[in-house]
Amino acid sequence: MAGVRALGVLCRLTSRRYPLCTGGTCRTFSVASAMLARTHVSYEVKGDVAVVRMNDPNSKVNTLSVQFQNEMTEVLSEVWKNDAIRSAVLISTKPGCFIAGADINMIRACKNAEEATKLSQEGQRLFDKIENSPKPIIAAINGSCLGGGLEFAIACQYRVATKSKKTVLSTPEVMLGLLPGAGGTQRLPKMVGLPGAFDMMLTGRNIRADKAKKMGLINQLVDPLGPGLKSPEERTIEYLEEIAIDCAKGISNKKISLSKPKGMMQKIQDYVMSYPIVRNQIYKTVHGKVMKQSKGLYPAPLKIIESVKAGVEQGATAGYLAESQNFGQLAQTTESAALIGLYHGQVACKKNRFGTPQREVKTLAILGAGLMGAGIAQVTVDKGVHTILKDTAVEGLARGEQQVYKGLNDKTKKRIITTFQRDSILSNLTGQLDYSGFQKADMVIEAVFEDIKIKHAVLKEVEAVIPPHCIFASNTSALPIKEIAAASKRPDKVIGMHYFSPVDKMQLLEIITTDQTSNDTTASAVAVGLKQGKVIIVVGDGPGFYTTRCLAPMLAEAVRVLQEGVDPKKLDSLTTSFGFPVGAATLADEVGIDVAAHVAEDLGKAFGSRFGGGNVEVLKTMVELGFKGRKSGKGCYVYMPGLNGKQINPDINDILQKYKLTPNPAVSSDSDVQYRLVSRFVNEAVLCLQEGILNGPLEGDIGAVFGLGFPPCLGGPFRFVDTFGADKLVEKMRQFEAVYGNHFTPCQLLLDHAQDPSKKFFN
Repeated sequence: MAGVRALGVLCRLTSRRYPLCTGGTCRTFSVASAMLARTHVSYEVKGDVAVVRMNDPNSKVNTLSVQFQNEMTEVLSEVWKNDAIRSAVLISTKPGCFIAGADINMIRACKNAEEATKLSQEGQRLFDKIENSPKPIIAAINGSCLGGGLEFAIACQYRVATKSKKTVLSTPEVMLGLLPGAGGTQRLPKMVGLPGAFDMMLTGRNIRADKAKKMGLINQLVDPLGPGLKSPEERTIEYLEEIAIDCAKGISNKKISLSKPKGMMQKIQDYVMSYPIVRNQIYKTVHGKVMKQSKGLYPAPLKIIESVKAGVEQGATAGYLAESQNFGQLAQTTESAALIGLYHGQVACKKNRFGTPQREVKTLAILGAGLMGAGIAQVTVDKGVHTILKDTAVEGLARGEQQVYKGLNDKTKKRIITTFQRDSILSNLTGQLDYSGFQKADMVIEAVFEDIKIKHAVLKEVEAVIPPHCIFASNTSALPIKEIAAASKRPDKVIGMHYFSPVDKMQLLEIITTDQTSNDTTASAVAVGLKQGKVIIVVGDGPGFYTTRCLAPMLAEAVRVLQEGVDPKKLDSLTTSFGFPVGAATLADEVGIDVAAHVAEDLGKAFGSRFGGGNVEVLKTMVELGFKGRKSGKGCYVYMPGLNGKQINPDINDILQKYKLTPNPAVSSDSDVQYRLVSRFVNEAVLCLQEGILNGPLEGDIGAVFGLGFPPCLGGPFRFVDTFGADKLVEKMRQFEAVYGNHFTPCQLLLDHAQDPSKKFFN
């Protein structure tokens, strides 16, 4: 999933309590009483232009809440009735936010599809009145303009936006299992064309202001201002308002035309798109790509295509009806509930529940310049933190520094940052072979080999040179932090910070605390992770912690499936068709066969036969032959430059034949294999909650989805249990248990939920 974006969904407008202006009748308010009651929307008249200012006093961002929409309706009603006003400007007084979407709880409050459909239709009617306003309305955009906020903006007659990095436009509803339900599926194709509209709505990607201008979403750009008597943000908003007012006057005085003359390319595109065969080919191509990527597990993209097609092919009335009805259906799907649950989880996991640390980490030292160490440095240097990257070899250090440089240089190629900014960021990085400068370090993160003796040696070396307040964090993926801290003179300053590879792309950070870790140490680790842009879960200590402990039994089962004669491609197909973004065989190659073997042995010793499954000798033999996964060029698959498609490593056939198992037909269907893999993962997750490793099911779902790729459409292992049914899952596990023994014995908490249907992990 991407990294998180603000929501773009509709807010409920209850016509009974908050009537809209319809036809020629509107509810009237006296200016005095309305002004006293309004807290989210206000306006003043400058000349013949009404400047409507938006500011939600209870939030860092503006959202299309019921109160917000009610007040906006009142204000626009007054503007339309005032003959002295010829035009209006909509602007936010919040720095960095125009409108970030709507209060998602309004959708969750809908009890059925009919209520959600009505919600969509009410939003459509409001934005239709704005689109057909007798007086031009100009949207002055600074900051995030997302979802319902973008639908609001494109309903206006003209859009002015700042070229600030914070100004982004998007329709992220698809990431919540929804679609733009206030006319977005109908207006966007007209504004940016079918391909552009599909790209926006099916990906939810952010579009910067300059690109939005080229696409036709924005009419005029405004450069942000620097510091002066006021802050840059205040000056930019004031300047944006001035430009927008000038535009409003120009439009009302007919000096600025709302109809832009079409260029030759646009005319050619319109001509080509006038042919049904061309449009149908676009629908077919887009549908095919969606099915390939989503395996048909996500209904929202298909409903978006359906809604757009209805409007283009059958007209506006049919299009708006399809949009509202599809929105209503999607709002009640389990997929949408799962994705919305993940959104709330992300929001919760981007807060520091441990408070503000006593010291800010200004200097961070990293031990080990390998893939993980360099990755940690990469997500740290660009946050203004002085970063020391230490290795024991010149070659290793050079590779690590090159990795950091390449990551930043790729951003310059994409024009995300300038070469000057790249070089400025790199000045925060110090590469070295010794411990010089560690006396000023506020935190040290070790990313050395997974060996307890090596980690103990490193810890002792570090504690001899760091200041008393410095925190020591281990990037181990499985070794208990308590065992690592046993070599420390200050175990209260030792903590686990488990990053996921590749660090610059994987959002999750798993922080592990022991019973000796101080609250301030935890608060500091969380603060660093948040600064790095991570989604954070804090878990208790133990072998494998949470994520590795859940993944290990599933991979053990995957090895057994391979031994039973299922080839790697079929195994990958079974896991991806269930919703995992990466197949089990591919995942083993990405993790590293050597790492998987090492973890399997360690956790097998810690948890006994319950963690069994496939024979670990399969993995060990692969490692002995040099088949360590992608990093070595061979694993379950062959990885060579220029090789077309995935090719199974032919050399593993002899290994699998040596350890071949005879499958039991009673538990070997495709569906059985899928549930064997998933049930072991889910059971271990629930057991982690039972044992107190997890703080709650929310963090469990976030960790599983963002760290291990558990199917987002299922919402995580705990939401999956709620939706699928604990009783059904236990029934399946009992069938597998009869064949394979305690590998499939349900934990007590899962049994409790199975015996009492009223028990749910989420309300």
